[in-house]
Amino acid sequence: MVEVRVKETLSAQPRVVLAVSGGCDSMVLMHAAARAAPGRIAAVATFDHGSGAAARRAAALVVREAERLGLPVRHGRARAVLRGEAQWRAARWAFLRAVARDAEAVVATAHTRDDQVETVIMRVLRGSGARGLAGLYAASDVRRPFVELPRAEVVAYARAHGVRWVEDPSNRSRAHLRNRIRLDLAPALERVRPGFALELLALARRAAALRADVEREANALGARREGAALAVARDALLRYDANGLAMLWPVLAAGMGLALDRRGVARLAAFTRDGRPGARIPLAGGFEAVAHRGNILLRPAIHQVAAARPVRVGRGVATVGAWRFRPAPVAGDALWCAALPADAELTARAWRPGDRMTPLGADAPRRVKGLLRDAGLDAARRAGWPVVLAGEEIVWIPGVRRSLAATERSGRPVVTLCCEPRDDG
Repeated sequence: MVEVRVKETLSAQPRVVLAVSGGCDSMVLMHAAARAAPGRIAAVATFDHGSGAAARRAAALVVREAERLGLPVRHGRARAVLRGEAQWRAARWAFLRAVARDAEAVVATAHTRDDQVETVIMRVLRGSGARGLAGLYAASDVRRPFVELPRAEVVAYARAHGVRWVEDPSNRSRAHLRNRIRLDLAPALERVRPGFALELLALARRAAALRADVEREANALGARREGAALAVARDALLRYDANGLAMLWPVLAAGMGLALDRRGVARLAAFTRDGRPGARIPLAGGFEAVAHRGNILLRPAIHQVAAARPVRVGRGVATVGAWRFRPAPVAGDALWCAALPADAELTARAWRPGDRMTPLGADAPRRVKGLLRDAGLDAARRAGWPVVLAGEEIVWIPGVRRSLAATERSGRPVVTLCCEPRDDG
C-alpha cells in the first residue's frame, strides 16, 4: 500500500520535491518514490536545523541515499541558531518552498495518519475552530501520500525493504508538545476511549469540508488587492452575523499572510459591524483594519517616519520622511514620476494644512488635502505624504497628481524624478 499511495500521488504531479528529513517516514517516502514514480522526482530536499549531531547525521544519510538512488538532492543548512519547533518549521519550509520554486514543482511530505491525529489534538488544545481542526486534511499545494496510512505501516515497509534512517533523540523529549501528545496524551485517550483517533479523524474531515465551504464563500465576496491592502466591501460582509464573520475573516486574513488569533477574529467581526468610517484598529502581526469608503481594508500597519524639513531633490537620491526620491531616465505617464523644471530650485517635504496646487487640466488651485482624499487615501495614509515644490510652488504630489509645471514640454530642460516608499521606513 505504501508504494501504491506514492505512485497515485506523485503520478498526478508533473514534478515533485520530496521533503526528506532522514527519519523513518521520509526515508520510506524517498525509497518508495524511487521505485514507484522516479520520473516525477525533481529533487530530494533535506534541511539541517543546526540542532546537533543527530541532525547532521540525518542530513548526511539523506544525501548519500539520494545519490545512491540516482536522485538529485538539495541540502540546506540553518544560517542562524534556531530555537524551538516554530523556528525549525519556519526555516525548513522556507527552504523547501525555495527548492520547489526553483524546480517548478510541488512539495511532497511523509506525514502519516498518526501525524494528523497529533496535529488535530494540538489544535483542539489551542481552541482552534474548523479552520484549524482540519489539520493536514485542509486543501493545500503540499502533497501527502501517507496521510491516510498509519505510521506502523510505514515502519513495516522500512524494515521489509531495508530502509535506513536516523532516529532523532529529540523525538523522545517531552520538552516538545507534539512529543508529549505522541508519547502520553494520545495513547491515554485511546485507552479510555477506544476508537478515539478514528473519531478525531472523522471530525477533521468534517472540519476540512466546512473549511472548503467557507473559503468558497470568502472567494465570492469579491475581495481585491489595493497595493499592500486587501479591500472587502462592507455591505457584502454585513450579510453575515458575528459567527459567519468569525469564520470568514481568518480565510481573508490568510490571503494576506496573517494568522488571526481568537481575539483578533472577535475584534474584526465587531469592527466590521460597528466601526465608524475612517476608524481603524490594530491587529497582531503588524497589521491593522480600516473602515474606508465603504470597505474594510486589511493592511500592514503604518509606521510613519517623521517628515523632515524641505529637502533638495534632483541631485542624486534624497529621502523625505518615509519616501525616497531618485533621478530617472524618463517620467512616462506614471504619477510616481515627474519631469520637473531644471531651472528652478526643487525641494520636497510633507504636505501641510492649507497647501494648494493647480492640477494639470484644472483652472484653479485645489487643496492638497482634498486631492489626497480624492485619490482614496484615508487619514492615516495621508499623514506625512510628500509634495514637491519648484521654488515656492507645489508642482507634484507623488502618486496623486501633477501640475502643468511637472510635465514634459518640448524645448524645456527638465529633471526627471521618481518617488518610492523607503523600504527601511
